Amino acid sequence: MMLGSQKNRTGLRAGALLAVSALALTACGNDGGDGGSATEDGAESYSIGVSQFLSHASLDAARSGFETRIEESGLDITLDVQNAQGDQATANTIAGSFASADHDLVLAIATPSAQTAAQAITDVPVLFTAVTDPVSASLVESNEAPGGNVTGTSDANPVLEQLTLLTELDPEATTVGIVYSSGEVNSEVQVEWAKEAAEELGLEIVEATVSNSSEVQQAANSLADVDALYVPTDNAVVSALETLIGVAQDRQIPLIPAEGDSVERGGLATYGLSYDQLGAQTADMALRILTEGADPATMPVETLTEPELYVNPAAAEAMGVEIPQSMIDEADHVVGQE
Repeated sequence: MMLGSQKNRTGLRAGALLAVSALALTACGNDGGDGGSATEDGAESYSIGVSQFLSHASLDAARSGFETRIEESGLDITLDVQNAQGDQATANTIAGSFASADHDLVLAIATPSAQTAAQAITDVPVLFTAVTDPVSASLVESNEAPGGNVTGTSDANPVLEQLTLLTELDPEATTVGIVYSSGEVNSEVQVEWAKEAAEELGLEIVEATVSNSSEVQQAANSLADVDALYVPTDNAVVSALETLIGVAQDRQIPLIPAEGDSVERGGLATYGLSYDQLGAQTADMALRILTEGADPATMPVETLTEPELYVNPAAAEAMGVEIPQSMIDEADHVVGQE
């Protein structure tokens, strides 16, 4: 999946402001924030704080897509990019610093960062991305009418289609193990979706919870008797994906992740969203707020509606699974053939 590399930043002000564009084009004022500031030649300039909860490929891709679209806008916008490295206390500190900074808008990447930003920042627009269920995370009143200064894009994944894919790849599978973070609302929501899908498909879900990525190995070992593994868009678990891939290979069972990038990292197959495109879509929302005065309270939460099929033939061989040629032919992305 489309991934831009960037050196991680930690702490309150752990990196210099990144000027993503210096082109001076006239822009309208921002009714949602402080309206930007004028440069010496009279053009508007804007500042956006970016709070990313941790680094893994999907979140990095969302940030990269946002940055690229902002740069392509040609506006004079600086990004203050901060990364909590998976530490909630650091995420709180970043949110607090952004609350007192002179930003025109704040972007929060992943549910934990979005929740802390929404709690700390009430006087400027806050956008989120890579949040599975904004309502359950108490970020918005509803997806259709957020009702406050917070809105954004959701990465709600097609769990039923993903587990259906599992049954096609391994018709004999009856139990599916899921490792997820007990403290992540988005993960709890996905497990409930998986249970509903499993009931429809005649599967049984077996759960194991972790509090951080260092516990993933132990949790996976506790799922000794499952026929397959499913990995939701859980930040801590996805950051330790290679651990679960190793377990799947050792046991010769399929591993279905919820993200296309996780297939490229060694997962078997999935119907996944483009996080780069999701980040770009969030940037489009930011530009409407900054230059058109769009109000987050009335901007519906957006999502991508067309997931793409990812397959990884090498991973299938390592896990002892055969991908039908018809599925490979239909795939949007075949790892190793792109």
